[in-house]
Amino acid sequence: MCLIAFAWKAHPDYPLIVAANRDEWHDRPASPARWWEDQPDILAGRDLKAGGTWLGISRRGRFAALTNFRDPSDRKSDAPSRGQLVSDFLAGTASVHDYLCQLQVMAPLYQGFNLLVGDGDVLQYFSSRTGEILAVPPGVHALSNHTLNEPWPKVELAKSALTAALQAEMPEDARKLAVYDFLSNDSRATDEQLPDTGVGLEWERALSPALIVTEKYGTRCSTMLSIARGGAVTFEERSRDQRGMVTGIVNRQFRLA
Repeated sequence: MCLIAFAWKAHPDYPLIVAANRDEWHDRPASPARWWEDQPDILAGRDLKAGGTWLGISRRGRFAALTNFRDPSDRKSDAPSRGQLVSDFLAGTASVHDYLCQLQVMAPLYQGFNLLVGDGDVLQYFSSRTGEILAVPPGVHALSNHTLNEPWPKVELAKSALTAALQAEMPEDARKLAVYDFLSNDSRATDEQLPDTGVGLEWERALSPALIVTEKYGTRCSTMLSIARGGAVTFEERSRDQRGMVTGIVNRQFRLA
């Protein structure tokens, strides 16, 4: 998962709204979002190589999402899968803060990552790069492959697009389409706007849009999640091919237990 825009306690009817793109190598196998057979309370896509996930929610309202921290100079050949951090929280019972406190100790074992975890009342953020646990303040935020709200072009555009969609007077279907339009934007940033994360100029250019389209690596799916104040959850995931085209849609609606 490489771009997550989210509104936390920023809308009177929806305590949490999430719009996210998952970017991954196209040859890494994954299944679309579904209720997991071995963990029936978890709704998420699944990495079929390591068994974890990048974004999901449980029937009890536990939410988690992950992005990688991009730093090619810091690689660990024997690191465990970061996707397990999401599924472990979703399936567990530890409080948000307790879970992240435990993770602080284990974080150096993993490749660099950012993790959002929440339970409906609390939403917290942890970066393995800083080692800090932060309570997410109410508002619109975005996270890519650096720390929370790092002003990369697509992070700033994601925050602006989600803010505009929430403030506009339009039907919910139109609001959802407006957010998906942003998640489908493959316009690249100018060279002057690009960060330098150590991957070289060509890759910085290719990774700069919200929707990444390259032959071997790109946006594999787009997800929108909303939790209404009364506990109604809407989860929609759109799978994408190597051209960035939508190839399948999963839509689930349920009420929190």
